[in-house]
Formats: sequence, C-alpha cells, structure tokens
Amino acid sequence: MIETPALPDAPPSDDNPWQPLPPRGAVFAAVGAALSMGLLFAVSCLVLMLVARQTHWVLAPMVAGLGGALLGAWFGWRRHRLTFWRLDAQSLGVRRGHMWQSESQVPVSRVQHLDLRRGPLERMAGLATLVVHTAGSRMNTVAVAGLAKADAERLRDRLARQLDHHDDAL
Repeated sequence: MIETPALPDAPPSDDNPWQPLPPRGAVFAAVGAALSMGLLFAVSCLVLMLVARQTHWVLAPMVAGLGGALLGAWFGWRRHRLTFWRLDAQSLGVRRGHMWQSESQVPVSRVQHLDLRRGPLERMAGLATLVVHTAGSRMNTVAVAGLAKADAERLRDRLARQLDHHDDAL
C-alpha cells in the first residue's frame, strides 16, 4: 500500500496550497463512472433500436455499452486526478476540473457538522469520503471523495477544532 505524506498541523503554505487526492482512488472513480456511462449508453442504444424497429442489431447495445464504459472510465479517472483540496484557518477549499473548473470554499463559520463515510471498497483501499454539512439551504453539503483515510480524519479533526475555536470567539 502506498503511504501518502502526513498532513501537517499548520495550514499549507502558499508555495503548495492545493493538495491532490491519492492516486489509488482514481481506479475507483474510473470503475464507477465506467459502470454508469456504460449502462447509460447500452440502454440508450437499446431504446433507439426499439423505436427504430431495428431489433436485428443485437450487438449494437453491447458495443455502445463498451464505448460508454471506456469513455466513462476516462472521465472518472480525469475527474479524480483533477480534484484538489486545501484547508486554511478560514475555510476548506475544493477545486475540480481543468477546462470547466469549479472551486468551492466552505467557511469554518458555516460548518454545522462533519461525517466520514467509508464503504467496504474504500476501507480496503484506505480511502474515505469527508462530508461537510453547512448552514444554509442551497448547496448545504460538500463531499470530498477519495481522500486518504488519514487525511480525511485529520481534516475532520482540524475542522472540528477550528469550529470549536470559532464558536468560543463568538
């Protein structure tokens, strides 16, 4: 198992503020996206065949499913590899994407509670999903999937500590 470097107790420096997700999580992201897109393409092709009354094209849904699975695996892999996180004294940041980038900043003052989720495959790979629940009605959760277990626990603990300190100041 590949060990990731320990998360420092101090906020990341300005030299390297964004931390990548561990590479071993990219396989899970690729498999999940491959299954989803492969099924979507196969069912779409089957529906189009039935609408067009072309039932003799038996292999078409399988080919479409395979093509969708390959495309989905590539998208899932890239999405995981282009996801970064950062924690500083004021907020947790999550940045995703290359061409269409999204960046979310969750101020510590808005954090309500924190969850760690670990399914059986994530446990086998030493990964976890950190779910940050925030105050407000729109976009009230931010989930960072594919974090190393140790990083997810440290992030949760540091956010909880910062939240406690912030509450004490009020």
